[in-house]
Amino acid sequence: MKSFSIQEINEILQGELVGDTNIRIVGPEQLDKAQNNHISFIISSKYADIWDTSKACSAIVDEKLKVEPGDNKAFIKVKNTDFAITKLLRLFDPGPPKFDFDIHPTAVIHESAIIGKNCKIGAGSYIGKNTVIDDSVTIFPNVTILDETKIGKGTLIWPGTVIRERTEIGQYCILQVNVSIGADGFGFHPSEDGRSLVKIPQIGNVVIGNGVEVGANTCIDRGKFSSTIIGDGCKLDNLVQIAHNVVLGRSVIIAGTSGIAGSAVVGDGVLIGGGVSIKEHTVIHAGAKIGAGSGVMNDIAAGKTVLGYPAQDARETLKQWVALRKLAKK
Repeated sequence: MKSFSIQEINEILQGELVGDTNIRIVGPEQLDKAQNNHISFIISSKYADIWDTSKACSAIVDEKLKVEPGDNKAFIKVKNTDFAITKLLRLFDPGPPKFDFDIHPTAVIHESAIIGKNCKIGAGSYIGKNTVIDDSVTIFPNVTILDETKIGKGTLIWPGTVIRERTEIGQYCILQVNVSIGADGFGFHPSEDGRSLVKIPQIGNVVIGNGVEVGANTCIDRGKFSSTIIGDGCKLDNLVQIAHNVVLGRSVIIAGTSGIAGSAVVGDGVLIGGGVSIKEHTVIHAGAKIGAGSGVMNDIAAGKTVLGYPAQDARETLKQWVALRKLAKK
């Protein structure tokens, strides 16, 4: 088990050490759950009041807060608690599961596939025809990668993920468990006699840039033709649906259970809250923010913040909610 002194932790965080403790710290924990060998966090005055009853021997504290550690306890005061917490979590990270074999004997790899140096492929995984996997890719057990797929250097693919044929994935991406990449887009039209539905062929692919993270059980469908595109640095939460021919710019963040319908375009740096629905063929321009639970029916201008169902200027939506609340009380 990893353990560190408060001085060793402060050397990494580069904060201001207040007080002292001789207890070795074995990990971070919430204030109300911590034991005396834990370090915790005080990010606002709301949590400062809990410190008096917490068993934690130490805490990372926002430097603006006026709070004292107490006997045999210590604070590391920092300017940015988010950055400090991230560094601390990296320090105590136990790392991913270890492989007994670089390529497990039960993995099935087509003879035409090209596997780079220092790759790891887990039990029960399948690598299809003419697939190219670059150096230092980690593929955990029971992953399926179908024909003519390309996967960039350093990418990490967790169990249960399915990557359909002709997908292109960039470098240093993370695909969490049970991700679906490249399934058929959702396209049907009425038959000529009007008595059934005809499936529209989906012959495109998915192209994912560098440094993209895709959350568990998220689905990114292939294009009807051409590509569904996920730009560099995008971060998708769990249970997100990206439909056929959607284009995401760089560093888009999408929270869980959101869905983007076909051929929508999302600009660089857009923030999308949880449970958002975005209509097909809409354009969300760079830097826009969409509040949780919103329904986007029309294009959104660059930098604009919208909220509600249907989504509109967030300030206007909040005014309407206040007016409705007052009306209900009459």
